[in-house]
Amino acid sequence: MMHFNPKKYQNIDKSTQVLVDEKNLFSLLTIENNTTENQYFIHKTKLNYIQLFFSLKTPTKVAFNMEHCAIQLQKNESGMVYFNEDETNILFDMPENSQVIVMLIPVQYFHSLFTSEENYLLNFDNFVIGKPIIETRSTTPAQQVVLHQITNNPDNSPLDNLFLKAKAYELFSLYFSNLEDSNNENCPFISNEDTVSQLKKAKDFMIENMADPPSLEELAKIVGLNIKKLKQGFKEVYGTPVFTFLLNYKLEYSKKLLLENKLNVNEIGNKVGYSTSSHFIAAFKRKFGITPKQFTKQNNA
Repeated sequence: MMHFNPKKYQNIDKSTQVLVDEKNLFSLLTIENNTTENQYFIHKTKLNYIQLFFSLKTPTKVAFNMEHCAIQLQKNESGMVYFNEDETNILFDMPENSQVIVMLIPVQYFHSLFTSEENYLLNFDNFVIGKPIIETRSTTPAQQVVLHQITNNPDNSPLDNLFLKAKAYELFSLYFSNLEDSNNENCPFISNEDTVSQLKKAKDFMIENMADPPSLEELAKIVGLNIKKLKQGFKEVYGTPVFTFLLNYKLEYSKKLLLENKLNVNEIGNKVGYSTSSHFIAAFKRKFGITPKQFTKQNNA
């Protein structure tokens, strides 16, 4: 029996990005509504899943088969849902400027990750006897860091998928661990949302000034952090030191400029901050294994 209006909900594929899809293990999705109106999406599961939801921006409602059977997630709240059913309609009520990270873990694989002597789970016995579980909780600072890394992964390299898998397992572990009281020890440099905002400001400033970037000391003063917090926090959030991030960004950006075919190699090198074209060519080849000219030739053939 259907307990919702199917015409109201769009297929989730229109708004979702599958970050990781490990067959028979887990899936990691990000769902966004970047419009100025409420959007309604449906995702139909075909397996018996443990479902984790993390709301990142604005309050979001997630319902299951029936619109009144729902959880309301505030910003920086998470929810765990389990029904002993092989098929579930997950209904997302997404307000403007909202984003949710979703982890779907088949219950058989979930059980394989825990032994009877090492359970950290709230109401774990319910999984055994098939009772439904619906719970919400605040995301911890450590979880927020991992979520930020997942949604702001800048690398786009062949190792991108491996990075996201590792972060998915880290997020899973943090959710089910009973170490919430020691989060400050686990993540001493990202203590609150303001720090993450300052680190984002640092990232944006470096990108805007890639041709003539400030020193770490200057950047720390600009964003209002001490150097230790800047260095350690930036690596926690973006996965690399400040100038490694900038180098990767500049070279990825140079690829985009080469594909546009509006500037020559010298002009592009100068635009991304290289004093000579030879330095730019050498850095590009170290990163991608071919020269800018070879890259252009391959992609304009």
